[in-house]
Amino acid sequence: VQLQASGGGLVQAGGSLRLSCAPSGRTFSSYRIGWFRQAPGKEREFVATITWTSGSTYYADSVKGRFTISRDNAKNTVYLQMNSLKPEDTAVYYCAADRHVTTWYDQMFEYDYWGQGTQVTVSS
Repeated sequence: VQLQASGGGLVQAGGSLRLSCAPSGRTFSSYRIGWFRQAPGKEREFVATITWTSGSTYYADSVKGRFTISRDNAKNTVYLQMNSLKPEDTAVYYCAADRHVTTWYDQMFEYDYWGQGTQVTVSS
């Protein structure tokens, strides 16, 4: 499965962006799709995830109430709506797909496929 992440860009603090993640070659059915991010000099960290079949979502505490992950069945696409962006949200954002859907939703090792990343820069 190849994942295409898009929608990153430069935005001022307080602004919004919407990231998209779509697979090529198959559908997302039965997968869990997650977003992770990596800031310069820091480790990659979990942001949010959604289980395609149930729609269950989980968020990192740092983004709760500001970010919303959702899916569009017709477009076979997962979105990450990011509102009230802060400079500390600046990072490369990666989407990833998990075939197994266990309890380890916030761990990188759980995810089998990764997209190429899209840069999000929030200016103060």
